[in-house]
Amino acid sequence: MSAARPAFGKLATAGAAPAQPSLFDTAPPRSPVRPSRSGGEGSEPRARPVPTASPAPQGRVKMVNLRQRLLLSARTRAFALAVIFAAVTMVALTRIVWLGIDGPNGSSTLAATTLVPDRGEITDRRGEPLARDYPKAYSLWFNPEAMEDGGAPLVRSPQVIAARLKAVMPELDEAATIERLFAGKKTYLSRRILPEQANAVHAIGEAAIETPQEVERHYPQGRLAAHVLGRLKELEDVGLVGEFGMEKALNARLLDSELRATPAALSIDIRVQGALEDAMERGRLAARAIGAAGVVLDVDTGEVLALASLPDFNPNRISESDKFNVLNRVTNVPAELGSTFKPLTIAAAIDAGVVRDLTQSWNAKPVEIANRSFPDFDDKGERLNIPQALAYSSNTVTMRVADQLGGERLSRVLADLHMNAELPIELPSSAAPFWPDGKWSRLTTMTVGYGHGISVTPLHLASAYAAMVNGGLWRKPTLMKLEPGDIPAGKRVFKASTSSRMRQLLRMIAKFGTGRSADAQGYRVGGKTGSAEKLVNGRYVKTKLISSFAAAFPMDRPRYVVVVALDEPEATDFIGGRTAAFNAAPIVGELIPRIGPMLGVRPDNVRDVDISDLAHLVEAR
Repeated sequence: MSAARPAFGKLATAGAAPAQPSLFDTAPPRSPVRPSRSGGEGSEPRARPVPTASPAPQGRVKMVNLRQRLLLSARTRAFALAVIFAAVTMVALTRIVWLGIDGPNGSSTLAATTLVPDRGEITDRRGEPLARDYPKAYSLWFNPEAMEDGGAPLVRSPQVIAARLKAVMPELDEAATIERLFAGKKTYLSRRILPEQANAVHAIGEAAIETPQEVERHYPQGRLAAHVLGRLKELEDVGLVGEFGMEKALNARLLDSELRATPAALSIDIRVQGALEDAMERGRLAARAIGAAGVVLDVDTGEVLALASLPDFNPNRISESDKFNVLNRVTNVPAELGSTFKPLTIAAAIDAGVVRDLTQSWNAKPVEIANRSFPDFDDKGERLNIPQALAYSSNTVTMRVADQLGGERLSRVLADLHMNAELPIELPSSAAPFWPDGKWSRLTTMTVGYGHGISVTPLHLASAYAAMVNGGLWRKPTLMKLEPGDIPAGKRVFKASTSSRMRQLLRMIAKFGTGRSADAQGYRVGGKTGSAEKLVNGRYVKTKLISSFAAAFPMDRPRYVVVVALDEPEATDFIGGRTAAFNAAPIVGELIPRIGPMLGVRPDNVRDVDISDLAHLVEAR
């Protein structure tokens, strides 16, 4: 007899209790099978019903839908709570920031407690910090505007307050404090008080007596680039302001509430600056010179990569012995720089057509003029060509070239090189050159031609050499970093062809002339020595020299000018003589291999300027 199959395949027997329906059954429940009325085997079975499609499992679908609705509802509530929490947090934070900046009634709490505004940071061209602010000690400040309701600033009398402050700070001048409190003006009562003293002042309970924590200017590189940076000074009722250097030049920018957020980037590269200062100091000590000046200049942009004056000082704390060292010898001390002017005179003569043929020989005998005789320091014969005159540093030939050029044309070229005025550099003070007044006499023209009778700073000379080797364009020097491609237009002083010829002549001097000790292998250095008697109280002193060397590299494509000058070097057993060939030139020769790779100029012993024709002329003697 046929029977219905129970759920999950369990067998059922006749007369068994009906199975209970389950939510997980896959078929609807059925009634138990009744036995046939006829009973017995062999009786005819009842007809099997025709199977039909099973209806949908309604119980299971309802449970799944319920779970999905509950899950969606939970997620929605969690998201809504997160949004509400974030909104509340943002409102709270905004309120906190607003109160911290503008105060509860729109008045600045920072302005009331920060007396000396934060100064912006100064960095080198690569972003290395040169000057920045750090928190320092507390100060005692009287702020009569502390009461927002406009009432009396002090609850107690000035005498009582001064007495209580005196108890906290015994060193306080009580009489002066009373006088300042009576005056009713914002002022310092004391500087640099201890934290415990600040707490005791707060306990006095006078809102107008404030103890702000101020900041201190710090120069993390110490003495490095001290003359570039300068330092700050403190003014009564004002605070710290720039005293000299770029701190003074950039004072307004560094205090501007918007601009100070971005560091002021100088053109200085502290790697080059450090190498220059180190080489100069060792060279100065070896020559026992009383001072030194040096500059590294980009010939295409006018950017100053390094500027050093020795002896230097520590801008973090200038001692009594350092007070005389703040003078910047690069920009503030004009001097006669001697034979370094000779290439400039020759360049002006080539440009004007006075010198056309370098093979032409010139009279090298002593020049007799105005009852005076001007011989060469080192006699090399009666006649010299231009390459020989430069290689041997002949005064007499250069004087005769300047004489033919004339004072008007020579002075015009030197004026175009800005040697008749202060240089327009950012430093707030720079010395004006000594420039011969009026129309130049024949004697003046001839002496200026070889670097006497005119005084300029080393920076004047560096910018002039940059124009001489970069294609003929003079650009003002700058201590601010320029953006890539931001090259000033410049002013044309020399023809491009003249500049090309001067690169050859300067390279020749470094290979065969007085500048041989500066010829760093692989860097194609070109330059000229200069040694001049020092002018003291209007008179030349034979025992005191200013020795200098002006160079450029690499001469096949000049990128940088280097000028080094020594004040009163001596002849020593270590270096030999006291002229530039023995002291200034070797400093440059040591410096260039150190800074070249830093500036992207690597040594190359294959490339060079073709000076074969000039070398032949020099060796023709």
